[in-house]
Amino acid sequence: MSRYLWIFSIYLLLSNVWSLTSGLNKKIILNKNSINSNRKVFINKNDMDLTISPAKNYFLYANGLWLNKTQIPPSETSWGEFTILDNNIRKKLKLIMDDLTLHNKTYVNGSLQQKVADLYISGIHMGKINKLGYTPIKYILDQLKIIKNYTELINFLSDMYKNYNMGYLFDFYVGADDKNSSVNMINFQQTGIDLPERDYYFRNDPTSKIIREKYLLYIQKILKLTNSSKNLTELTRMADDILSLETQLAASHRTPNELRDPIKNYNSFQIDDLQKLMPNIDWPTFLKHIMVNMTTILMGQPDYYQLLDRLITTQPLDIWKNKIKFSIVNSFASYLSKEFADAKFDFYQRLIKGQKQQQERWKTVITTIDKSIGDLLGQLFVQKYFPLSAKQRMLEMVNNLQQVYHKRIEKLDWMSTETKEKALEKLTAITKKIGYPEKWKTYDSVIIDSQNFFLNIKSVLKYAFNEMIDKVGKPVDRTEWDMTTPTVNAYYNPLNNEIVFPAGILQFPFFDLNADDAINYGGIGTVIGHEMTHGFDDSGRQYDKDGNLKQWWTKEDENKFKEKLKVIIDQYNKFKVLDDQYVNGQLTLGENIADNGGVVIAYNAFKLTKQGQENNVTIDNFTPDQRFFLSYAQIWRGKMTDALLLSLLKKDPHAPANCRVNGPLSNLPAFYQTFNVTSHDDMYRPSEIRVNIW
Repeated sequence: MSRYLWIFSIYLLLSNVWSLTSGLNKKIILNKNSINSNRKVFINKNDMDLTISPAKNYFLYANGLWLNKTQIPPSETSWGEFTILDNNIRKKLKLIMDDLTLHNKTYVNGSLQQKVADLYISGIHMGKINKLGYTPIKYILDQLKIIKNYTELINFLSDMYKNYNMGYLFDFYVGADDKNSSVNMINFQQTGIDLPERDYYFRNDPTSKIIREKYLLYIQKILKLTNSSKNLTELTRMADDILSLETQLAASHRTPNELRDPIKNYNSFQIDDLQKLMPNIDWPTFLKHIMVNMTTILMGQPDYYQLLDRLITTQPLDIWKNKIKFSIVNSFASYLSKEFADAKFDFYQRLIKGQKQQQERWKTVITTIDKSIGDLLGQLFVQKYFPLSAKQRMLEMVNNLQQVYHKRIEKLDWMSTETKEKALEKLTAITKKIGYPEKWKTYDSVIIDSQNFFLNIKSVLKYAFNEMIDKVGKPVDRTEWDMTTPTVNAYYNPLNNEIVFPAGILQFPFFDLNADDAINYGGIGTVIGHEMTHGFDDSGRQYDKDGNLKQWWTKEDENKFKEKLKVIIDQYNKFKVLDDQYVNGQLTLGENIADNGGVVIAYNAFKLTKQGQENNVTIDNFTPDQRFFLSYAQIWRGKMTDALLLSLLKKDPHAPANCRVNGPLSNLPAFYQTFNVTSHDDMYRPSEIRVNIW
């Protein structure tokens, strides 16, 4: 489940991590001493703006000087604690790569070390990649060119899925059936567009119009780079036709808001019924080609496929072929020569996200390895950088927060005993995954050659498809992870009722074995509480303890819960971010519930520790409670380009960082007591409009 819609069914702590871009080849040897250190100071006063009252704007009080003096590096679209830690981890991974590749070592063919080292070597040498141009995908484009009808076109797309795990007009994942979470089902999702989401095709503000104009030029450039003999007039017409076709497809797409509704996005079809409804696609043949032998499939957004079924025979075949040609080249551009990678970067990263320059090549190759054979890289990372003691301490904290959550649910005054009992069963049943998987993938069928980057990528993609298809109809393996070990993120998966914390995020400022409890509970503690709360947010609450989409609330309790949601939606709708832009309280609802719940649960768990009960003992002149709240504000410290912020406001279910700090804290009585917030202060909210759910 690694595609666009994954974010709406697996609840991430943060969306914009490990972005895959291309860069220039630079040979860099890192100093190990610049990475490993024994930290002694956990709150840096030089990053705070003590001229601002914490009761006025806590985010600026805690982070103001850092924000003023920090510039976003030109190779980044954002910079803050997540991205800083992410970069530090990639530096650690670079040391691993150097150790594997810089000393003429030889490894047994097919071994972990051979695959990781040779994939890195093949990707780092841009000279070989540049000489090939688009040759690696020329055979694919030649096959597309000779297609004579739409039936052959659909067969071509099924072959692309089998060989490259990309379907272009078709997209699916294999995962737990929402209503029978013990069994894997194939689940088709809307796709067919190459702008970030549907509304890019329809918004008429100046920025959106410019993006569409530049998109047309990008399409032309991509088509021209494949040695197209078409002149400018013909390329312009082809680009116009592609944009027009994608706009029609986008009209059938559900909005980011609509994608958050698990019931609306669960649709089960018998294949015979699906064939009657959409006969032109020829579902039995398509499924047979991709080696799926099922009588029933799931489809998240049927409107898209119904429209595709109509358009596939009514739109000219040449337009479809041009559209798919562009999509193919666009999808592989990062693995091709510099002119392709540059063109893609200029449009998606520079224009849409505001990134000024490409990342160094070694970083993008390490990201590719992490996304391709991540469990191999993860093993090397854990061996070197993640002690067992960190996992044990983390599990202790998770258990402490779970106990606090249990008591809070018991004391809820708005929920009936009947629903409480089921909520407590679900809380108790949560699976905790910390650091790294119990068993690692071995990627046995993946063949890696140090001299051929593209063939390596193809091997990885083919493996991913076969691994996915092999799961259809089989029991769900609940030991699997949906995130790699070095990732700086965390997630809750409602279908497994599990919380997952990779080793990547279990480092300062989120977690440090040498830190006092206030720092750890204000950091990773709030993350733990956040992920637990996702099991009880507006979407996650619809899944039972076993991960099944099933109503387990009484109607009265559900209505009371929905009334409480109105308060949080209204609160976040009023957060102004840019001059004329506001947070979408409905889109960000689930994450806002999790943020508010996470802080409350973590704070209450912290107050059970020895330090939490001795609030008169200070460190660096801050009380334990003050350190807890400073730690929380510190983990969200960051800034991003206006272009990225504008893009995320439209599609990202997470609110901007300052809202994730000031919002939850303005609802928390303990924060008011700690910083003497009164009704005259900007951080103050009257009690009747404070969020108080979990």
